[in-house]
Amino acid sequence: MSRRYVPAGTAADGSDPVALTPADAGWTYCGLRVVTLAAGEVRTFETGDTELFVLPLSATDLTVTVTRSSSAAESFAVAGRPTVFARVTDFVYVGRDSSFTVVSESGGEIALPSARCDRVLPARYGPADAVAIEIRGAGPATRQVTNFGSPEAWPHADKLMCVELLTPDGNWSSYPPHKHDDSPECPVNNEELYYFRIGRAGGTEYAPEGFGLHRTYTGETVAPDLRVDDNLTVRDGDAYAIPRGYHGPCVAAPGYTMYYLNVLAGPGGERSMAFCDDPTHHWVRASWEGMATDPRCPMTNATGVVQN
Repeated sequence: MSRRYVPAGTAADGSDPVALTPADAGWTYCGLRVVTLAAGEVRTFETGDTELFVLPLSATDLTVTVTRSSSAAESFAVAGRPTVFARVTDFVYVGRDSSFTVVSESGGEIALPSARCDRVLPARYGPADAVAIEIRGAGPATRQVTNFGSPEAWPHADKLMCVELLTPDGNWSSYPPHKHDDSPECPVNNEELYYFRIGRAGGTEYAPEGFGLHRTYTGETVAPDLRVDDNLTVRDGDAYAIPRGYHGPCVAAPGYTMYYLNVLAGPGGERSMAFCDDPTHHWVRASWEGMATDPRCPMTNATGVVQN
């Protein structure tokens, strides 16, 4: 059964708070597992027909060891980060048909965003200081995009694309609403997962009492059985699988910062995060010309929290 909104804990698998397969989302490519590591615990995974990133969320000093039948094992030391609001992290790409282990002496939480793919690519380490940070929007729609796995910043993948969004409290992101589904006007068709973490403004810790808002909708131009009209309160640890239609905005409530991990993949032969805006709201982009960006962005970089 396909799922769109996945409240925290409802897709858990044992100690892992999120385990979403493509079948769970009702599509073909994108998946996400969030893994909880006990201190010193060694976890082993098989990629099968998927490629993935090992992305620390709240884990430090990790060792990732990747094995493929055709090559010797490779080990990567990953510094990680205390929380997603503390700094930009380093990461590891693991290709399909691989086995890998992850261990952290202090334990913590990592994300394994994944996509079914065709090409077999070797493992590769991504240093934090090479991750491109983008400031998008202006005024109250200013946000930080951490392009660790976008096609331009990370060409070493077959189908998987990932970025992180950080939104200061009170600001809007994923705005204007946009889509990249199989509609004729869209330049590319991508499935997309959002994984949310909520923090408290002025700090780097998570805020389980905090919240934000998310909207996904299709409008009346699609068949009734394909229509979506979701206006949701999202909390720390929630996920959302976007089946089709316009998504946005994501709004961080005053007093609470918002993070979300975007996981994208689709059937196209070229990795692309191209999109088309809802034409009703496209004009908003022009209103940003000459408008100052929010000085709270960027919020983080490879060395920590940015003091703006």
